[in-house]
Amino acid sequence: MRTFLKKIALVALTVILVAGLSSCEATKNANNAQKGAVIGAAGGAILGAIIGNNAGKGGKGEIGAVIGGVVGGAAGVLIGNKMDKQAQKIEEEIPGAKVERIDDGILVTFDENSGVHFETEKYNITSTSEVMLTKLANILKEYPDTNVLVVGHTDSTGSAEYNMSLSERRANAVTTYFVNNKGLSSSRFTTTWFGEDEPIATNSTVEGRAKNRRVNIAIVPNDKMKADAKREAGEN
Repeated sequence: MRTFLKKIALVALTVILVAGLSSCEATKNANNAQKGAVIGAAGGAILGAIIGNNAGKGGKGEIGAVIGGVVGGAAGVLIGNKMDKQAQKIEEEIPGAKVERIDDGILVTFDENSGVHFETEKYNITSTSEVMLTKLANILKEYPDTNVLVVGHTDSTGSAEYNMSLSERRANAVTTYFVNNKGLSSSRFTTTWFGEDEPIATNSTVEGRAKNRRVNIAIVPNDKMKADAKREAGEN
């Protein structure tokens, strides 16, 4: 009985704490900490946000392995609270990026209008991009119990083969910057790319192509965070 009451109190306290974060754009539409208490399915929403139509077909195996399933119960509340705080910090520190809280994870999208961009047909990290990526790296250091997925995309200009190679180089450039320049552990990162295959806007306009030339960064709880949350919630 005491264990049960402890769990109820823990959930209530965490929900109260999370409510204070609801003013942030990434969390105001749906409180993912609370959602984590009742969702136990696979992390399909964040997967779909990254790889579009391929989500229903299983997507790329390495992406599913990184994202995994959504943690439910009191442990899900605790994880959601931590991820809400991290999302809010990213939004505050990097105002140009699009920050979304989806499932147990955080999806950060950088396109040509959000501070991290690449020159035409180039994949090297520019000085402007370094500023934004450094801010994100510092936040990742504050929250070490997460895995990071870096996904590269292009518009449809040029051949499909060329665009696939370009998106690979751009995604790898971002991961390499985090690991080699900012000292983050390579074991936290998975890198993949889709070329022109997963547009989020039309490729028939300048504005649409700018949105499609993007890098997604998904931040998800690792096994340690999940185990710690279950232990704290008394679910082990």
